[in-house]
Amino acid sequence: VHSDTAYNTILPDNMNALTRQLPRLASASNTVSRCAFASRNVYIEKKIEELGIELPAAPAPKANYNITCRVPGENTLYISGHLPIKADGTLITGALAPEEGGLTVEEGYEAARHCGLNIISTLKNHLGDLDKVEQVVKVFGIVNSSTDFKHQHLVMDGCSDVIMEVFDKPIGYHARSAIGVNTLPLDASVEVEAIIKIKS
Repeated sequence: VHSDTAYNTILPDNMNALTRQLPRLASASNTVSRCAFASRNVYIEKKIEELGIELPAAPAPKANYNITCRVPGENTLYISGHLPIKADGTLITGALAPEEGGLTVEEGYEAARHCGLNIISTLKNHLGDLDKVEQVVKVFGIVNSSTDFKHQHLVMDGCSDVIMEVFDKPIGYHARSAIGVNTLPLDASVEVEAIIKIKS
């Protein structure tokens, strides 16, 4: 009897204390959920900030075409060729031809990196949230270079490296091609296009 009496006396007190705590616990839980959701939606943007990377303004088409194209009902986004435009709006120009007084591999690498940053800026502008990128599928690089220049693949590492810095594996790890041509529109040093899979 004494045991039952003690149980009946203690249980209501404990339940009352728990009931008083429920609103505060629910509020804390909601705060944690909102924080987790917010972090998830700005993860890539936060990483860009932590890396000290400055994205240029999203570029506009230079002729009669769309900067991106997505087939209705599909999750593949096709990114038009992007040029090496710096954050200050200047375009890196000239051919890769170090033995002829042209750009060096290092300068070409920097140009390709700016192409990658412009692609990322376009993705942010198009998707509104870089965490919507599921996979960088393919990158295609075109390098303005002399006939004797044979290191287009090293130039294109500038683009690939910045994509990997921002998105990391496995999202940023992509297939790639690099070719050399004797000229590019506006005398740009590099042009890069991409294929991106986005989340449903």
